[in-house]
Parts: sequence; C-alpha cells; structure tokens
Amino acid sequence: MYINYLIEFVVSMVATISFAIVFSAPRSELSYCGLSGAIGWIGYSIINTALGAPTLGNVVGTFALTILSRSLAAKRKNPVTVYLIAGIFPLVPGAGIYYTSYYLIMNDMANFSQYGLSTIKTAGAIVMGIILGMAFPQVWFNKAFAPSDHK
Repeated sequence: MYINYLIEFVVSMVATISFAIVFSAPRSELSYCGLSGAIGWIGYSIINTALGAPTLGNVVGTFALTILSRSLAAKRKNPVTVYLIAGIFPLVPGAGIYYTSYYLIMNDMANFSQYGLSTIKTAGAIVMGIILGMAFPQVWFNKAFAPSDHK
C-alpha cells in the first residue's frame, strides 16, 4: 500500500513539474512546484482511499497544498501563485470536465448530469480548500520563515 503512495507521489510531482514548465514557472522553483502538487495529491489520495470520500479528499489535499504554497512563497520570496497554480494541476477534474462536455454534446442528459455534478463538487471542494488555506494571515507565514537575527 505504501509503495502505491510513493508511486503516486513521484508521478504527481513529475506531472506538476511538467505543467509548471509549460506555464513558465521560474526554473529555480520547479522542484518546489512539483513538491506542492505531490503533497496536494497525496493528501487527496490518503483521504479518498481511507474514507472513500473524494470530495473531502479534494478539500484536504487543496488545503495542504495551499498551506505549503504559502509557506514556500514566504520562504522563497515568490508569489504564492507560482506554487499554488502549478500544484493544483493533479487535483483539477480534467476528465470530468471533458466527459461532462461530451455527454452534453451527445445529448445524454443522464450521464451529463452525473459527470457534471461530480465535476462541480470537485471544483467546489478545490475552492473550499483554497479558501480555508488562505484564511490564515500572511504575516504568520512571513514570521515563521523570517531569517533569525542571532548574532
């Protein structure tokens, strides 16, 4: 079981780095972008596997990703979006969006409704995770990662 999480971690990290390259993230930040995507995915995967709750998994994964992104932004002196936008890539319901559109075009309203509702729930869960992660004041992150003045 743990080997599956390791494989998922590596694959989601590589996918996130690839996405970050396409969207021109700074080269020096690519590994951190990959880490944020991998952490978000593993948060999702653990909750989904343990509880069978993909929507809750998306909230938890996105929350973890948002907190990590804000921490990296404070530590690395970059905008949070560098890590957050790249890191969200593994959690975005791309297949759900595709199938929702497909079934709408094919006039299959039963499948359109099923995939559409699932996709909306996933998107809403991602939004909730970001909102929860952004609820903490940025000054907390800045203080936590400020250089110490020990002389």
